[in-house]
Amino acid sequence: MRGDRRQQESMFSYVSPEARSYRKGNAHPAILCYQSHLLMENRNGLIVDHELTQASGTAERDAAAAMVSRLAGRHRVGVGADKGYDTAELVAHLRCLEAIPHVAQNTRNRRSAIYRRTTRHPGYTVSQRVRKRIEEIFGWGTMVGPLRQVKLRGVKKVIHLCLLTYAAHNLVRMRNLAGAVP
Repeated sequence: MRGDRRQQESMFSYVSPEARSYRKGNAHPAILCYQSHLLMENRNGLIVDHELTQASGTAERDAAAAMVSRLAGRHRVGVGADKGYDTAELVAHLRCLEAIPHVAQNTRNRRSAIYRRTTRHPGYTVSQRVRKRIEEIFGWGTMVGPLRQVKLRGVKKVIHLCLLTYAAHNLVRMRNLAGAVP
């Protein structure tokens, strides 16, 4: 088993058939899991939208496009994201939705889809600084909330667990913001 190449077909769960094998990096083992995606408001750090998907290499970008399309139309929004979202398809889709893609440039062995006209504005710099706060939300969900090792099986149950966890995070965040002195 050690050193063998693992395929999606060989890692299957009868209890949770929607879960897919996924590994975070070369140093991590492949495990059966789902992926949780969040859309955070930059000013206050509140969660605006959530989506749970099957783990895959493109699930993050697909979920980002879906969440922004649900939000689009109200007003022009800036969308901050890390290097994994710097693809021509996603950036073009965000621009079609009239969202400003504040995506970190991935210039390693290829050309970035983000132009200089986007990166020269101070809003891009602020968005890149603030986007790291979303990791604090995921950390809160695993350390304080029940998302480190989910005890539920099935997509619907896990979606409800994530919604409750992130709603609790929003309540804690609003309490902290209300106590803050302007």
